[in-house]
Amino acid sequence: MIVVAGEALVDLAPRGGQLLPLPGGSPYNVAVGLARLEAEVAYLGGLSTDGFGQIMADRLRAEGADLALVAWSDAPTTLAVVHLDDDGRASYGFYLDGTSAASLLESQLPPLPDGAALHISMGAIGLEYDPAGRTLAALIAREHGRRFVSFDPNIRPSAITGDVADHAASMDELVTRLTLVKASDEDLQLLHPDRDPIEVARSWAGSGPSLVVVTRGPDGAVALAPEGEPIAVPGESVQVVDTVGAGDAFTSGLLTWLDRHDALSDTGLRALSAGQIEAALVFARHVAAITCTRAGSDPPHAAELAPEG
Repeated sequence: MIVVAGEALVDLAPRGGQLLPLPGGSPYNVAVGLARLEAEVAYLGGLSTDGFGQIMADRLRAEGADLALVAWSDAPTTLAVVHLDDDGRASYGFYLDGTSAASLLESQLPPLPDGAALHISMGAIGLEYDPAGRTLAALIAREHGRRFVSFDPNIRPSAITGDVADHAASMDELVTRLTLVKASDEDLQLLHPDRDPIEVARSWAGSGPSLVVVTRGPDGAVALAPEGEPIAVPGESVQVVDTVGAGDAFTSGLLTWLDRHDALSDTGLRALSAGQIEAALVFARHVAAITCTRAGSDPPHAAELAPEG
């Protein structure tokens, strides 16, 4: 099983001159993507008992995700307003204070199933956000050394409180407790604007994780292990509708490939050959590319993908 922890929110997305409410949030999208790829997945996060929260819960159940770890709340559902530029790239404004996803407390963190892998995505809620951001950081600290822990920093500039350099230092320290990191080149550029993103990823790979994967939008992705040369794959050419949820779809694809190949462990990840890592990146890239051909976060089902060769 893969436990996905973090925010679930409603994206108010532009459609035909209006704002259409759509279930979203990076961890929520990853959980949906994993379920559609037929991975066993449980969602851990704050969900509201309001109408939006029920819609989000119903969708997770319909996709096949387990909700036994959910922290239910009477607080209203967290909201995000989505803006799309001329190239379909998304930016976000958030309504957090007093909402369900942002109010997750450390005391609400349940024990995780034996043998389960853990994935945490950030986003609207930054590491310093009290309480939910600090709760997720505490979850990583609790589970470090107990199980496979993967992480997507998914940086939103509006979620950084205080000095960016301080936030980057906190992220650099957090990375040392992780098994796998998936970050975009934009994430790394925001954290360390004076350094090349691949060099930042290389330093992260040398600080604890078994693998660091950097997505580069239309330019594909590159993986860096503690030793050896970077392993890169080019982008996949598709007709882009928008990029909402593309990074989350990549994460779902990557974790699914690792799950299918018994690599959701530090030992399993370090045992992968360069060819296997490349195959994992190609699979994840294809899952993300399909998502880009659709409006909103709509990742593919397993039946839509060709069998892995």
